[in-house]
Order: sequence, then C-alpha cells, then structure tokens
Amino acid sequence: MKYAVITTGGKQYKVAEGETLTVDKLATNPDETYTFDKVLLIVDGNTKKVGTPTVDGAKVVAKVIAQKKGVKVRVAKFKAKVRYRKVTGFRAQLTTLQVEKIEEGKK
Repeated sequence: MKYAVITTGGKQYKVAEGETLTVDKLATNPDETYTFDKVLLIVDGNTKKVGTPTVDGAKVVAKVIAQKKGVKVRVAKFKAKVRYRKVTGFRAQLTTLQVEKIEEGKK
C-alpha cells in the first residue's frame, strides 16, 4: 500500500491514493486540482523515503471536491453570582479533497 504524510494548515495528514480527506480551507475552487509540496514521508511497500524535513521533488496531487463549513461549536462563558453570561459560536471553513496521485520525485 502506498501512502504519504503531508502537512497543511499546521497539521499533518496521512493520505493514500483514492482517499477523501477534509482540511482547513484552501484558496481553490471546486473541480480544480491542488498540489501539496510539503511531503514529509512516502511509503510504498517496503521502501520508505523520509524527508529532512520534506522529500525532495515529492508531490501529492488532489482534486477539490467541495468548500464547506464544519459543525457549529457553541462557546459559553459564565460567571456565578454576577449575572454574566455570553454565548458565541464558531464554524470552521473546510475543504474536502480526493487524493489522485502521489509522486515520489527524485530517486
């Protein structure tokens, strides 16, 4: 099984070809392709390529499926005996991707 570890939005993701993943919002439109250049690791069967910090010339190409909002998170602040109550909400902006191929780059 071939997979790679990429980094985007300050987080690391383990991806394989054909897999769908959701990441923080990327500046693209649906049905476009997006290329991740920060590939930290590539594993193909028994062969492993570990980057220092990234693998030279390696890329992960993904197709953008949708731009959407995440689940609403409710944040409530409360202080006892002083009638202080404050409620706010937050919805993360997300991008859904489908990984098309993992390119290893230089040998």
